[in-house]
Parts: sequence; C-alpha cells; structure tokens
Amino acid sequence: MTDLISRSILEKKISTIVSPAIESLGYELVRLRLTDDEPSTLQVMADSTSGTFNVDDCAKISTDISTILDVEDPIEKEYTLEVSSPGIDRPLTRLKDFEDWCGYQVKLETLELVDGQRRFKGNLLGIDNDSVVLELNGKKLKIAFYLLSDAKLILTDTLIKDVLKNRKDFEKFDKEKFDEIDETVPEEGED
Repeated sequence: MTDLISRSILEKKISTIVSPAIESLGYELVRLRLTDDEPSTLQVMADSTSGTFNVDDCAKISTDISTILDVEDPIEKEYTLEVSSPGIDRPLTRLKDFEDWCGYQVKLETLELVDGQRRFKGNLLGIDNDSVVLELNGKKLKIAFYLLSDAKLILTDTLIKDVLKNRKDFEKFDKEKFDEIDETVPEEGED
C-alpha cells in the first residue's frame, strides 16, 4: 500500500481521476471516501500547498472536479459531492505526513495485530524507512506503513496552538474581537 487516501478499488479509481485536477489548482488530495448511504456521499478532503485553505478553496475544487466526474462518470449510483479541509486533527494518509507531523499525538489502527493489538495512541516520532515510529509508554514501536488502516492526529492544545501559529493568515486574527472564554465549572444543579 502506498497511501491511505482511498480504500476501495472504486475510491482508488476516483482518486486517480480527480487528483490531477486538484493538484493543478495548487492543492493536494488528502483523503477520498465514498459512503454506502443512499444517496452516497463522495467525501473529498484536500489541503493547500500554500498553507491556507478556506471555503472558497473548497468551492473551487468542487466546481472543477464536478465537471470531471460528470464526464468520467465513475460512480453508477446517485451521490452528493462533499469537499472539505482536513481540519486540525487531520488524517495522516501518506508516509510523508508522519514525518511532517512528528512530535504530535496520533491515533493509529492496523489491518492486523501488532504486539497483540490493532489500535494505538502515542507520540509520533517520525518514520524509519517504510515504518511509522511511535512512543508508547516510554517505549518505541515501529509499525510498517503497509499495515496501517487508519491514522489521524489527536486534537491537543499544543497541536491547535502550533497549527494556528503556522497559518499564513494568523497575523490577521484579531483576538480583541472575541470574548474571553469562561472556563469555570458550574456547581451541580446550575446551568
């Protein structure tokens, strides 16, 4: 397995169809899923290579790939197209993602048992050849990338702070326009 972008044969086919269009717009395909609902939803998750991604970017991608999907027509049943950003607690779908997000908390699932389990939460230490390296309870664990079925960042205060700090439009963020957060816990019976 070269990535976790798509799972099924149909999803891989659709990824092959839409990925060049997404890349030509200056974005990269992060994940693609086709749900089994009626009607189905084609979920396309993309990110910007420039560091910012917003609703206008989603609309641009949606418009472009809708046309391509109408022409290629890879999905036989009715579906809704949904384009979104990966968000802060993004999925990690390529080996390079595990290097890019080194130092953050991650949640991984494997296709088969590794050290007696399939689900892992730990600190991402990076990659070693074609393996993901985690720190779990003070010990290092290597998991071959091809064994992964799912991987994503865990939302932590550090992750939020670092992602916001690295956004290119962060300097435009005016903290004075927002109310202070009240973190007091109400007494039992109070709302």
